Amino acid sequence: MTKRDQNRTLIVEALSEQVNQRIVSFDVPGHKQGKGNPLLRDFLGDKAIQYDLNSRKPLDYLCSPTGVILEAEEIAAEAFGAGHAYFIVGGTTAAVQAMVMSACKQGDKIILPRNVHRSAINALILTGAIPIYVNPGIHEKLGIGLGMSKNDIEKAILDNPDVKAVFINNPTYYGICSDLKGIVEMAHTYDVQVLVDEAHGTHFYFGDDLPISAMAAGADMAAVSMHKTGGSLTQSSFLLIQDPAKTSYVRSMLNLTHTTSGSYLLLASLDIARKHLALEGKVVFKKVSDLTRYAREEIRKVKGYIPFDEELINGDTIFNVDPTKLSIFTRDIGLTGIEIADILRDEYDIQIEFGDLGNILAIISVGDTALKVERLLGALTDIKRKYAKDPAGMLTQEYIQPQVVKSPRDAFYTPSVNVTLNDAIGKVSGESIMAYPPGIPICAPGELITKEIVEMIHYAKSKGSFITGPKDTSIATIDVLED
Repeated sequence: MTKRDQNRTLIVEALSEQVNQRIVSFDVPGHKQGKGNPLLRDFLGDKAIQYDLNSRKPLDYLCSPTGVILEAEEIAAEAFGAGHAYFIVGGTTAAVQAMVMSACKQGDKIILPRNVHRSAINALILTGAIPIYVNPGIHEKLGIGLGMSKNDIEKAILDNPDVKAVFINNPTYYGICSDLKGIVEMAHTYDVQVLVDEAHGTHFYFGDDLPISAMAAGADMAAVSMHKTGGSLTQSSFLLIQDPAKTSYVRSMLNLTHTTSGSYLLLASLDIARKHLALEGKVVFKKVSDLTRYAREEIRKVKGYIPFDEELINGDTIFNVDPTKLSIFTRDIGLTGIEIADILRDEYDIQIEFGDLGNILAIISVGDTALKVERLLGALTDIKRKYAKDPAGMLTQEYIQPQVVKSPRDAFYTPSVNVTLNDAIGKVSGESIMAYPPGIPICAPGELITKEIVEMIHYAKSKGSFITGPKDTSIATIDVLED
């Protein structure tokens, strides 16, 4: 088969042709390439706003492409080594939900770790699928949820022979990878599909000496956040599938929640980012890996900080570690990651990806320089000198094993009452509560609210974590199912 030309950006080419034709527009959007909204034009600039066009025959239609979007998808599929690739403009959330809806119907069982993103929990509400949670394990020192054990997944399959799919994070937010290839091979022997959330794994497809990607491991589907580490605009992602014969079916599932007004700015950014990585990815991510490795080596010299690296690998729940991630354990200096993230932002004008109860994550990309990394390292050293304290009394873990009483869908649609957070202990949650980022629910609809969960919420609030989910934004009350 003839290889596709990764130099082409068909969506960009079609957009440019439309703009250059100076077509008189009597379609949406109403700003008419900025002419109707000079404030927006001045903010975005002439070049950006002129490409914000509506679906037209020469530009193709995202929900049912037959022209340039379809061809661009096929080029992207080859770049990722996939059977097909879908352009996603509804965030990786849309891709995750399409994966679950494609694999599961109401009442079907799906195996997944509890440290999944909220989008996966919401997909269970949408489909009515039944979660079979596998404890991802907790690192005794770092207090974080790890990857999934192949043996634990196989046991869950044997205990639930009617299970339809396994859902895996590859990698986790912290850069922890499971034995993805081993899990895929094992699950497929039981005719169980493997769905992979690769929100933080775009670079696995394009770099050398990086953990295996979902498509290379043989997974059935993968949701890839191109905007996180791939260089496209925020909210743009890819949904990858292994079997091209399922292209139409999966698209029909995707279209249940995906927008019918796809942004051509986002589509074009995916097209351009794919080209860049297909042609330059190995060089790009070699630079990122080298920068991150240097940062880890330097931060290791500052007593009290522990960077995550290959020394964590145990061949099972930590099968591999993403070398481009700068995850750092902070609790030994008496500060939560949340506190350090706030200090970095407020006092040093440095914005990191997130801080949790014991760690921080700084995303280093090709857009960063050694000078910027040095500034971060200097700030972390200074923070330790100025703010370090006794870590006694700090919570030591993030993950709490859930007790599922009802399926997320049944709980979501069951009548509920609003009670104070402390009065909710012993009752079943009717909504999600999560610290964001990373957006992993502390509790989800249908789960028993325990004393440990309430303590975790109070503690996270006291340390400045941004808690989302409940209708009560003060998190003083929560909806629980009626007795």
